[in-house]
Amino acid sequence: MPTRPAPTERQKRLGAELRKMRLSAGRTTEYAAGLLGLDRTKVSNMESGVRATSPERVRILASNYDCSDEAYVEALAAMADLRKRGWWDQFRGTLPQGLLDVAELEWFASRLRSYQTVHIPGLLQLSSYARAVFSSALPPLPKSEVELRVMQRMQRQQVLDRDNPVDYVAYVHEWALRMQFGGWRATREQLLHLCESSEREHVEVRVLPVEAGAFPGAGHAVLYADGAVPQLDAVQLDSAHGGEFTHADAQLAKYRTHMDWWYAHTLNPQDSRDLIHAIAQQL
Repeated sequence: MPTRPAPTERQKRLGAELRKMRLSAGRTTEYAAGLLGLDRTKVSNMESGVRATSPERVRILASNYDCSDEAYVEALAAMADLRKRGWWDQFRGTLPQGLLDVAELEWFASRLRSYQTVHIPGLLQLSSYARAVFSSALPPLPKSEVELRVMQRMQRQQVLDRDNPVDYVAYVHEWALRMQFGGWRATREQLLHLCESSEREHVEVRVLPVEAGAFPGAGHAVLYADGAVPQLDAVQLDSAHGGEFTHADAQLAKYRTHMDWWYAHTLNPQDSRDLIHAIAQQL
């Protein structure tokens, strides 16, 4: 299998899971190398995501590591299947890797939940709103790169439009609804679109009103992606220098608690739509 100079988050996650499985079984890299007919360095590279592996090798390792969780093993085997390229690969080399990793994470998720405190969620943005968001970056992005990012963001929304759309719950702070990216007309159009999107069967939008006061994770935008099996859940955090990804058990538990808090304290979907409509009418 070839090596990769810059593995994706999904590829690194597969490697990390294989390493976790090996350590849980008390096996060495030399043992794994013997099973696969490889040298130790290649196994280490495979566990870091730098070297590709195959579904068959994943199953061989899992069997010899005495992993009896068939659903987990098959989910890992699917991650190793390299026969299909994702739509996001067309942007490889032209956009930051983190943007492609988010698209890939969303595409393979079984459910998505996010909370936003400043922006409308990217999966529910109009192109005019997204353009205003990207145009506000410092240092300023070239117009061509802004347009590439807008195009990629619009294509990310395929996860909500495909034949088997992902279930998505978007928690949005009221202040994010009032931020006028692109001016009042663009914001009003965006809010009306948000309401329309929230009527879809697999999309739920819930607003946290300002009266709720303090909230956990203030200042962060968080995406929680349920994996094919619970062991493969992942979290993506927005930051000024790009997205950060985590799948450590303690972090997953923390952000699951965050998502539960937002569900308990946000308005129900109909009341959320009423508030969004009211804010739109004020513009």
